[in-house]
Formats: sequence, structure tokens, C-alpha cells
Amino acid sequence: MTSAVRKKLADILPPLAVGLFVIIAWEACCRVFAIPSYLFPAPSQIATTFVADAPALMRALWVTLHVTLIALALAIVIGAAIAFLFVQSPIIERSLFPYAIILQVTPIVAIAPLIIILVKNTQLALVICATIIAIFPVISNTTVGLRSVDKGHQDLFTINRSTRLQRLLYLRIPSALPFFFAGLRVSSGLALIGAVVAEFVAGTGGRNTGLAYEILQAGFQLEIPRMFAALFLITIAGIVLFMLMVGLSKLALGSWHDSAVESEA
Repeated sequence: MTSAVRKKLADILPPLAVGLFVIIAWEACCRVFAIPSYLFPAPSQIATTFVADAPALMRALWVTLHVTLIALALAIVIGAAIAFLFVQSPIIERSLFPYAIILQVTPIVAIAPLIIILVKNTQLALVICATIIAIFPVISNTTVGLRSVDKGHQDLFTINRSTRLQRLLYLRIPSALPFFFAGLRVSSGLALIGAVVAEFVAGTGGRNTGLAYEILQAGFQLEIPRMFAALFLITIAGIVLFMLMVGLSKLALGSWHDSAVESEA
């Protein structure tokens, strides 16, 4: 067994062991104390419900993921563009950055009803809510990254009389990539949270309903195993999104940046 395989196993086995222990203890407690499923279902009941209701739950998952992915894409494009604008013009940064902070610290549950009322298209309103939550880490991290340029590298570009565009493409952007991907990992989870919270506030029914609506309906009907199954899907979706962002980060940074080298050591 190679050292790389041993390292992978050392990273994977401990959390798997903890998760397996929690599931076994959870199942045992539910059986020993005869806890009703409408109060706190056992993992076996959740799994059975998930298998039985898989088609409906997977459709709801896709609706939620559709909103999440669109919001994440918008947060990346708009957030990166705003960060570039901030770096090029300090006056614009001083004028607009406080409002970005206001959007970040304002609870989405407070402004989501207003957005849903003003925007007639429910799906568009959900995307706007999720984008508002997800955009700030992209703006702040990318701005910091674009400003975190090594002084020696700046002097080297100055000596070679590089243009402003050359500095941006070959100096600032490579320096900002680790910060950008760090913000992306945060934003991916926030986009999913924003989509779910917005669905809760909207409370939409019909065919195009997400996992939040499934949770609401399960709670109203006391189908708690189904509620836990939907929560499980949201958790798995968040983990997958985070791992995808980590994979993109490693793919982009490769072995040229210290963070990627250290993560592989």
C-alpha cells in the first residue's frame, strides 16, 4: 500500500467510523426506547421512506439545485466583476462596499418576502434571494486576493514596464485565485442555504417544488421520516457542492500554489 493510499484512508476512515457509530447509536436508541417515528424516526425508517419516495424527492432536489446553481453562477460572475471594479477604482469601493456588507448582514428571511412580492416570477425571486446570500464571499475574497500581490513581483513588473492589463492578467489574477476559490467554497453552501430559505418563505406548491416545500408538507402531515429524508438530501447536496469546489480549486491551482502543495503533502 502506497503512502498516498494510506493518507487517503487516514482522511476518509475516521469520519466514516464516527458517522457509522452515530447511526448505530441512533438506531439502537430509537429501538430500545420505542420512540415513535412521528417524534424522531430511526435511520432504518428514514432509509425506507427515502427509497419509497425517491422519485418525488429527487425531482424536488433538482428544483432546489437548479436555483442553487443559477444563483452560484450569478454570484461568481457579478461578485468577481464587482471585485475587479473595486480594485480598479478605490472611490467606487468606498462608495459601494458598505452596501455589500449591509446585504450580507441583513437576514434573508427579512427581505425574501419583499423580493417575492415585488418579483412576480417565483423562480426568479428564489434565484435573487440565493444570489444575495452567496455573493458577498466572492466579492470580499476576490477583492482581498487582487490586492494581495507580492511587492517584489510588483517591482519586477514595474521594471519591465508592464501595462495595466498585463499586471491584471499575469500578476493580480493568479495571486487572487486561491482567495477566489476559498470564497467559492463558502458561496456554494450559502447558495444552497439561500435557495432552501427562499423556498420556505415562498411556500410554493404545484409540480415545480423544491426540497423546502417537501419538508413543509411532511411537517404538516407528520411524515417525519420523509422530512428527515429531504434534510438528508439537502445535506448530501451541500457536501457534494463543497467537494466540487475543492476539486475545481485543486484543478486550477495545481501544484504551483503553496496551498495546493501543502494539501497534498
